[in-house]
Amino acid sequence: MTRTARSIRWAAMTALAVFFVSSVQMPATAQPASPPSTARVTAGAGGLSLDGSPWWPTGFNAYQLATNWSVNAGCGAMVDLDDYFSSLPAHSMTRFNAFQALATNRFTGLLDFGPMDAVFAAAEAHGQLIVPVLSPQDGACEGDVFKDRQWYIDGWTAPPTGSAVLSFQDWVTTAVDRWKSSPALAAWELVGEPETSTCADASCSWSTRTCSSDAAQVLRTFFDTAGAQVRALDPDTLITAGLTGGGQCGSQGDEYRYLAQSPAVDVLQYHDYGADGVPLPGDQWNGLARRITQTTEVGKPLLVAEIGELAGSCGDLDDRATSIATKIDGQKQAGTAGALLWAFVPDPRPAECTYDIGYDDPLWDLLTDFQ
Repeated sequence: MTRTARSIRWAAMTALAVFFVSSVQMPATAQPASPPSTARVTAGAGGLSLDGSPWWPTGFNAYQLATNWSVNAGCGAMVDLDDYFSSLPAHSMTRFNAFQALATNRFTGLLDFGPMDAVFAAAEAHGQLIVPVLSPQDGACEGDVFKDRQWYIDGWTAPPTGSAVLSFQDWVTTAVDRWKSSPALAAWELVGEPETSTCADASCSWSTRTCSSDAAQVLRTFFDTAGAQVRALDPDTLITAGLTGGGQCGSQGDEYRYLAQSPAVDVLQYHDYGADGVPLPGDQWNGLARRITQTTEVGKPLLVAEIGELAGSCGDLDDRATSIATKIDGQKQAGTAGALLWAFVPDPRPAECTYDIGYDDPLWDLLTDFQ
């Protein structure tokens, strides 16, 4: 997600979830499809493993790592990559934006992998693990074009538009081929917070988005097809479905379990906002407890890939750290597979109400406490 305040959005998502809970017929059985054991990071019913040992990763979302204003248009502030990765506890996990726009030179309009190569190189040098997110649902830092239902049907394979050099399908091939051998690679994520909404206007606002009856099938077909493309190029690396988990179009109620059954999904996600200090937020249809049950049923781990609570002018940093510690402890005991905080930034804004986490934030101590 972008760095805007999310409490209003969370309330809207919850309302949509309750209204649009659907009754999709699900396959009776599912077989988890984990990559071969030669992968550094593997997944199973018991959670994640790193180099053959159980691993409960903690870390940050650090979306702006590939920002380099001398090359690309950027997405947030520039980060000293060595400072960031050397500050993390060993074998932490970082989820970051690996969008095509950040591999495009803003002066020439051509592909330029330098800034993204630097992220992989720095993570490798410091023994860290990273999850590249190949595209955003909301279009943040890529022209702000929201991905609607049609995009998941055929838009992702269509010729590039705007400033894009490649179609998304070709970007997936390019990215996977380039970085699949990196020892820092923990998993691939195709789209951050995917949903198959139908939009009634160009802005695709919360008030104008609806869910079609085939929303789950469309999203499952995308996971199956695009995931198979990744798997053909890189059979060793996990694929994580970057679902928000709160009942968005295509993943409401039992639809989430249906998506989890995709053979091209190894790790599921849930994004946790708007429930400060509550380990298992949400309702009986789309809450985290329900998602843990569903992923357990299909034998795949659930990563809480975004945990955000506001601070700065909204609250004390120590109080936030205590609240999030309570949340993570409860989630780990309930059976989740890891926790990533939203979001590290090198330039936190203490006078504003934000999710920013800077180097001096007490939340850094939690990364070690829960590993």
